[in-house]
Amino acid sequence: MQSKTEVPFVPLNIAVLTVSDTRSLDTDTSGQLFVDRLTAAGHRLAARVLLKDDLYKIRAQVATWIAEDQLQVVLITGGTGFTARDSTPEAVSCLLDKQVDGFGELFRQISLVDIGTSTIQSRALAGLANGTLVCCLPGSTNACRTGWDGILAEQLDIRHRPCNFVAHLLPAAACETRG
Repeated sequence: MQSKTEVPFVPLNIAVLTVSDTRSLDTDTSGQLFVDRLTAAGHRLAARVLLKDDLYKIRAQVATWIAEDQLQVVLITGGTGFTARDSTPEAVSCLLDKQVDGFGELFRQISLVDIGTSTIQSRALAGLANGTLVCCLPGSTNACRTGWDGILAEQLDIRHRPCNFVAHLLPAAACETRG
């Protein structure tokens, strides 16, 4: 097995979508946390959008992004709860080719330490759609921090072993040259 230092880092193009009826880009601390974390890790911010919690607008935006060849990851924050307006899982799930069941399970397990049994109300999910990883997380800044630090930082790093998502997000020729 190769060590982390033997494989060069591969920056990904990542889009950030915040779903909120109350925030603006100026007050969006959750989306900003993703932007800060992904750029600090060496990835590229490809786009950042804030939308009201509207199932069809969310679905249209994500569908547009997963159709782009140069985009590898879509991070969504917000709209994953149980209020009447929360519709992110419904907007996104029908677009996924394969669901990453372990993502939501692991997110809730990690969150248990911070928020106790309230974690069962998280409908965090992830999946692959047209070669793009789509991750839906709750709208709180702490939830985004938990998701990035506890799952995404490693899974979006080709150097993480024994496996990560990068190989599934890049053309085969690019992965062969990167280990």
